[in-house]
Amino acid sequence: MVLDDSKAYEATETGYEPKMDHSISNTVGEVDLAPGHQLERGLKSRHIQFLALGGAIGTGLFIGSGLILADVGPAPLFMAYLSMMFVVWVVMNNLAEMVTYLPMKGISIPYFVGRFVDPSLAFAAGWNYWYAYAILVAAECTAGAIILQYWTEAVPVAVWIAIQLVVILLLNIIAVSFFGEAEFWFASIKLITIIGLIILGIVLFFGGGPNHDPLYFKNWQDPPGAFVPYMVSGSTGRFLAYWTAFARAGFSFITSPELIALSAGETVAPRRNIPKAAGRFVWRLAVFYGFGSLIIGIIVPNDDPRLVSGTSNASASPFVIGIFRAGIKGLDHVINAAVLTSAWSAGNAFCYSGSRVLYSMALNGQAPKIFAKTTKRGIPVYAVLLTMAFGCLAFLNVSTTGSKAFTWFSNLSTISGYIAWIVVMITYLRFRKAMEYQGLLDVLPFRTPLQPYATYFILGLVTLLTLTNGFQVFFPSEWSVSSFLAAYITIPIFLVLYLGHKLVYRGRWAIRVEDVDCLTGKKEMDDLAMMDETERPIPKNWLEKCWFWLA
Repeated sequence: MVLDDSKAYEATETGYEPKMDHSISNTVGEVDLAPGHQLERGLKSRHIQFLALGGAIGTGLFIGSGLILADVGPAPLFMAYLSMMFVVWVVMNNLAEMVTYLPMKGISIPYFVGRFVDPSLAFAAGWNYWYAYAILVAAECTAGAIILQYWTEAVPVAVWIAIQLVVILLLNIIAVSFFGEAEFWFASIKLITIIGLIILGIVLFFGGGPNHDPLYFKNWQDPPGAFVPYMVSGSTGRFLAYWTAFARAGFSFITSPELIALSAGETVAPRRNIPKAAGRFVWRLAVFYGFGSLIIGIIVPNDDPRLVSGTSNASASPFVIGIFRAGIKGLDHVINAAVLTSAWSAGNAFCYSGSRVLYSMALNGQAPKIFAKTTKRGIPVYAVLLTMAFGCLAFLNVSTTGSKAFTWFSNLSTISGYIAWIVVMITYLRFRKAMEYQGLLDVLPFRTPLQPYATYFILGLVTLLTLTNGFQVFFPSEWSVSSFLAAYITIPIFLVLYLGHKLVYRGRWAIRVEDVDCLTGKKEMDDLAMMDETERPIPKNWLEKCWFWLA
């Protein structure tokens, strides 16, 4: 059945049905159909690009990469980040195609899951996303406290955590345009730091450090060499080294593609800015993570004891260790400050995203309606407050070591992120199939290469990563109940949410392709895009051209 574009439809437990007249929105293309629950389009292209980069470039690269280097060596570290880049590229393309087609206010990934696949899967995916983002807020605040203790341990760690949580809360309850500007400058500091560290690595590579000793690829050649066999010896051990690095590298990228998709409803000129942001995002990540991971393996040998010293501060960062080894004084404090802004920026982005997921779920009846309420400036304040309340789990750092708490949070959020990517790819495949069935595939405003074949391949790959993420615990000498739970507890939780919702509402296992709604909101979004092109200012000189390209 091809749905009539002249009607509005609403999600039910068994599919999509025509809306009653009382639910027609007076806001164009809005998921939220009740007046007073409206988000504000205040984010520009540069805001959403840096929002996504802020969430992606965090403590995973600055600190977590050191543990990967110590366990498996420089080559698997470099290969793992490059491999994960292809995964992120495909997931980002999937999301960009869907949200560029329907960039409606109030949308989130669970909204598309419920519209194109199944309401029960959308319910489970929504709560999984919110849980992952809230956990990541706690993880980044924990990392921030660890970093702050590098300078002094006189201040209780709880004070540092409280300060970070309060600042993130304030940034998320002010108007969204202020939030975007704050995230833009946070991420700018982070990117400048990464660029500076890459340049420093190149200088040290050729012997430009204080000791004038060129590094070249010595750390890749000297024993134990580029590969450190993992768990077993020989070629199997080298493969397990790569696979372990690949699985762990996911933490650095988890939920980062979704940040652009979640901001689509609050983006100015979304049909123009979402594809721009999506394309630049992946290439920038490739440069920063590709060069960053390569530099780490050049400036620090994997057997440096500080990588696995157990210290709970930024001295375990491979960048800081590389600076110490090169004999450069004072720069470690600058890098530490930049890593702090990195953690703060990522926590800021994750709070934003978690609150928007909860807001969208409330609009669709999958969370209490109170979370759909917004302030006059369009901020879903109650959704922000609940996300921040869950982020207070960071205070677990008070009763345990910071490194252990950070490991708990990172393990839990990584698996949640992998599950989320699996759901995204399933949703995209159903969306594409429905668009093809209804003869609408050629009208997509943004299409990406290698589809749908790349999605099928990455779907299988990420599923395998999810199932084998904790393979180490199945070695008799490595068995640990806590490690097993950290690696796999999220899977049964997701299944319970999905099957529980399915049993309660007893709907179809999936919406039939012929019943998928591909039209509601399309006309309004087409009109919005046409209005944007009509009102778009024409640059008068080269300076304005550069600014329009950036913004």
